[in-house]
Amino acid sequence: MTHGTHDFHDDPRNERTLIWVNGELVPRDRAVVSVFDAGFVLGDGVWEGLRVSGGHPAFLERHLDRLFEGAKAIMLDIGRTRGELTDAIYETLRANEMTGGVHVRLMVTRGVKRTPYQDPRVTIGPATVVIIAEHKEPLPATVTDGITLFTTHVRRAAPDTLDPRLNSHSKLNDITACIQAYTAGADEALMLDPHGFVATCNSTHFFIVAGTAEAPEVLTSDGRYCLAGITRANVLEICHANAIPARETAFSLTDVYSAREAFVTGTFAGVVPVRSVDGRTIGEGRRGPVVERIQALYRELVGADVAARAAP
Repeated sequence: MTHGTHDFHDDPRNERTLIWVNGELVPRDRAVVSVFDAGFVLGDGVWEGLRVSGGHPAFLERHLDRLFEGAKAIMLDIGRTRGELTDAIYETLRANEMTGGVHVRLMVTRGVKRTPYQDPRVTIGPATVVIIAEHKEPLPATVTDGITLFTTHVRRAAPDTLDPRLNSHSKLNDITACIQAYTAGADEALMLDPHGFVATCNSTHFFIVAGTAEAPEVLTSDGRYCLAGITRANVLEICHANAIPARETAFSLTDVYSAREAFVTGTFAGVVPVRSVDGRTIGEGRRGPVVERIQALYRELVGADVAARAAP
């Protein structure tokens, strides 16, 4: 059974990895947090996923920007500086002898509570910080052959309900969309905004290629109802830097069904083509020339980013 863009083959090396938990590296089977932790009790926290290539986490500054912006928005004191978190990520990579083909999950919760209740004022300890680094690669077929999407009835929340730009631990909205999509036989969910326009996917960002073969145009949502995606922003910058017309705008499912190509973006798999949406074949039902070009440009961008880094 496929799991969309996050599908991968289990790597036996992950059974022996060390997990960074509040400053201590511990074996995977002993990496635990309290049952009174705000993340477990309430999903109260923020997180980031990072890809590691050439010994370095790509686009680290942008990920830390988003982490700290999210923490500030929910008044969560991470209790560690950007430099300290950077050191912790590299410490985890070195302890596990990891240099490439690695996915890192950096998680921060509000910490331990004296009773399982939502009020942040009953938190009695510092924030809980966990770093999980795993040997994990997207399946080659995912990147070349792409995925299928199903539009769910689950809409993206408005900012006054749960700001979709926050990369919070509270993911039930996306989880219910994901369940509906895979029970319908698709790989991932395509989600609409409260007005019925296309917003994003349950775990990735969505793009279409409109226009003609001679003058293609890349479109993505206006961004009001989706996570502030790092890969999404990088793809838009790639397009602008390479004379590929691209813009953020509102568009409907009718536009999606008639698109020349479609693709999704995310930290784990990068740029992934979409073969079909709601049973409608997109374009010729396979990776198109625009998606293939953007994939190549994105790989170059990742390579340039990590090549310019130095470990602390």
